[in-house]
Amino acid sequence: MYSAETTLRVPGPSTQSGAAGPPSPAQWHRVLTLLADISLLIGTRAVWATAASHRPAVAAVISACYASILACGVLALVVRRERSLARVDLCVLVTGVTLTLSAWIVLHHGSDEALLTTQAARQVAAGHPVYGQPWPWLFGHGVALTPTVTGGYDLTYGYPPLAPLLAVPLLWLGHGGAPATAVSTGALVAGTVVLWRMLPAPWRPAATMVCLGFAMLPSYARLGYPAIVALALLVPVVVRWPRIGAGGRLGAAGLARAACLGAACAAQQLPWFVAPFLLAGIYAVRRGELGGRAAALVVLRLAGAAATVWLLINTYFLVSEPGPWLTGIALPLTQGAVLHGQGVVDISLYLTDGSDRLDWYSSASLLLLAGLLVLFVLFVRRLGPAATVLPWCAFYLATRSQDGYYLLMTPLWLAAAVTAPASAFAGAWQPRVRLLSGPRRRPARIALTVLLLMPALGGAAVAATGTPPLRMRVVAARHPTPATVSRLTLQVTNTDDTALAPHFTLTMGQGMDPYWRIVRGPRALPAHATARYELRPPNGRFLVPRPGARIRLRAFTASPQTLSSTDVQQAVRRTG
Repeated sequence: MYSAETTLRVPGPSTQSGAAGPPSPAQWHRVLTLLADISLLIGTRAVWATAASHRPAVAAVISACYASILACGVLALVVRRERSLARVDLCVLVTGVTLTLSAWIVLHHGSDEALLTTQAARQVAAGHPVYGQPWPWLFGHGVALTPTVTGGYDLTYGYPPLAPLLAVPLLWLGHGGAPATAVSTGALVAGTVVLWRMLPAPWRPAATMVCLGFAMLPSYARLGYPAIVALALLVPVVVRWPRIGAGGRLGAAGLARAACLGAACAAQQLPWFVAPFLLAGIYAVRRGELGGRAAALVVLRLAGAAATVWLLINTYFLVSEPGPWLTGIALPLTQGAVLHGQGVVDISLYLTDGSDRLDWYSSASLLLLAGLLVLFVLFVRRLGPAATVLPWCAFYLATRSQDGYYLLMTPLWLAAAVTAPASAFAGAWQPRVRLLSGPRRRPARIALTVLLLMPALGGAAVAATGTPPLRMRVVAARHPTPATVSRLTLQVTNTDDTALAPHFTLTMGQGMDPYWRIVRGPRALPAHATARYELRPPNGRFLVPRPGARIRLRAFTASPQTLSSTDVQQAVRRTG
C-alpha cells in the first residue's frame, strides 16, 4: 500500500541541521501557509464595512482577525520547527472559521436557494407536501427567479430532501433564509475541519485556502446552496478514496464513507455525477489487488450501503408524495431552464442570434459525461487522480453551465490531488484491448479518445451552429417618459417548418430578465407565418439604459427548444 505521508513529499533542499534539534519546515510548506493566510484577506473588507455600520461587535472580531492574519504571516516565515508551523496552520484555520461565521452573522438572508430550502423545511415541520408546490411569494424584491423556456418560472423545491431536514431544527432563526444558510455555513465549516484533519500535516493550509479563502465557497454557503452540504459529506469519501475496500473489507470506516456518499446524494444532485467515477475507480483498484469477483463484491457492498442511507433519508417523501418527489429531485435535469452560464452556450447567447437546436446542448453534455466515464475505465491508471475533476467537464457543454457547477466541488480536487496520487492506481485493472497495447498503442489511444469525445463535440457544434427560427423587428414603442417604455410592438416571422409559441424578454448584459406579457398576438405562430405582437413589461415600465448599452430582444420556445435574439437598442430609442 502507498502512504500519502511518504509519496507526497516535495523534493527540495534539506533544512535540517544534522541530527541535532527538531526538523525545520520545508520552504514550500511555509509558502503554502502564507498563501492560505493571504487568501483570507479577500472579501473580508466588504464584510467588515457592513458589520461596522450594523454590528460593531462583529466588526471588532473581524478587526482582530486582521491582526491574526498579520501575525500568522510573520510567523509562517520565521518559525523554526515543523511543530510550530503546524500551530500556525491551526491558527490560520481558526481565523478562517471565525471570518466565515462573522460573515454569516452579518449576511445570512440567503438567495432563492435558501428561501426554497427554508420553506421546504417549514412544510416538513407542518406535515405538508414539499415537492411540486409553487411558492411564488418567496420571489421578487431582489430574489432571483429561474425562467424556463415555457415562459414561466421554477417556483418549486427541486433538490433531494436532506438540507430541509437539517434546517427544521433551526427554523427559530427567522422567517427568511437564515435556517438554510446556517445549515450550509455550518456544513462548510465542518467539511473544512474534516478535510484539514484528514490531510497530511504539511498540506493542511491548502484546505483552509480552498474551502474558506478567496471569499468563494463561504459566499455560496451564505446563499444557502444545498450543494455545500453535499460537498461536506463528500470530503471523507474522497480523501484516500482508492483505499476503500482494501483487502476486500469495507470495515467501519468504509461503511461510514458509504453512508456519507449516500447522504451526499440525498442533499443535492451534483454527487450523482461524481459517484460513478468513484465506484468505477474503486472497482479497478480492488480488481487489480483482489480479482474481479472480490472487487465486484466490495463495490456492491459500498453501493448498497450508500443506496440504503439515501433511501432512508428519502423514505418519508417517497411514501407520502412519490410522484411529486420523483419529479422534484429530477427537476434540475428536466425543468427546461433557459440558457445560462460560462460554457459553450455563450455562443448562442452572446456571439450569435440564437439557435433552433438548443436540445443538442443537453445531448452533448450527456454524451461527454458518458465518453469521459468510458475513458476513465479504459485508462484508469492515468486518469484515476482526476476522478473528482472529470465529471464537471460535462457541464461545460450543458444548457446550464454556470461556474457554480465547477467551483462548488473544488475542495474535492485538492483532497484527491493530495491523497489519491498516480501511484495509488499503478496496479489498477484496465480492460485489455489489443489495439491499445500493440506497438502502435499511442496513435490507437489518441484515436479512441477522439472517437469517444467526438459525438459530444459534434452535438455541441450542431447546437451552436443552429439558426434562430424567428425574425423579429420592433415596429413601435410607447414611451410614457423619454426614459421608459410601456409597450413594444413587434413584427415576428417564423422561418421554421413547425409552429412555435414564443416567449419574449428584453435583457441587458448577462442573465435573463423576467418575461414580458403578450398583450396582443397569436399564442402559437404557424410555420412560415408573420404576425404582430404587442408586449408589456413585467413591471409596467422598462427603463431605457444609457446610450451605448446593449439591449437584446430574446424569444424562447419550448417545443422544440429554440432561442432567437436581436439587438433593439437603436430601434427602441428611434421609435421613442
